[in-house]
Amino acid sequence: MKSYSVLERILFPRTRLSEMKLKEALSGKTVLITGASSGIGEQLAYLAGRCGGSLILTARREEKLLAVKRSIEEEAERAKVSIFSADLRDAAQLEALHAFIRELPNQPDIVVSNAGLSIRRAIFDSLDRAHDFDRTIAINYTSPLRLLLGLIPSLRSNGGQIINISTINMSLIPFPHWSAYQASKAAFDTWFRSAAPELNAAGIATTSVYLPLVRTPMIAPTKAYESSPAMSAEHAAQLIARAIYTRQRRIRPWWLPFGELASLWGRGAWERAAPLLLRRRERR
Repeated sequence: MKSYSVLERILFPRTRLSEMKLKEALSGKTVLITGASSGIGEQLAYLAGRCGGSLILTARREEKLLAVKRSIEEEAERAKVSIFSADLRDAAQLEALHAFIRELPNQPDIVVSNAGLSIRRAIFDSLDRAHDFDRTIAINYTSPLRLLLGLIPSLRSNGGQIINISTINMSLIPFPHWSAYQASKAAFDTWFRSAAPELNAAGIATTSVYLPLVRTPMIAPTKAYESSPAMSAEHAAQLIARAIYTRQRRIRPWWLPFGELASLWGRGAWERAAPLLLRRRERR
């Protein structure tokens, strides 16, 4: 795992992961991970594969999925890894994934909804880019929703678990330039929390993982993040893996409640200050 700065060690303390408990939880289980070709999904696949879970990995890049599959099987000879490349925004490809899963000998016991898309763009640079909003809504909301609707019956029959990889932004004041991303993540987060009591009543465990900034390829285009404190993808994968055997309903950084209070108390001041800050930046 990447070395942390002093600040990062404070913000992201070490996760107490028991690989023995994870192996017990994964024994005889099948885990479906979306967005498994890089970042958090890739690291979770390595960890789950090493601990004996049967894996179904999906992402758009088949060559990267094949590389992940080879790496897992080289490290753990008995690992069972199935891959399916698909753009989940495409209805036909999503249905093909469902058909592929139905033909497998074991249906998913655990679904990790990890695939996502982040876009940072000012609203005045988006006036002729409505497709940015379509893309983020598709991958962050409608795609995981449609995927889960097809899997809920089997998850119900085997007492499965759904883990949604969300963001701390769901609890904080929305920030300028992130309207497409934050709105789409909020849509799925709201759906998932609304559906959770029904799913829990049917025997399906639900876990929402609210992550801070994570050092993945998704944030690379945003230059401002190069020097920002960020959790490593390996660390994020450990948090998610721990949720598999604890079945904890909500996971978030220890400091997020303080951020929520600041957001609540400072909302009015932020709404007044943000336009002034943006105008100053534009003048530079």
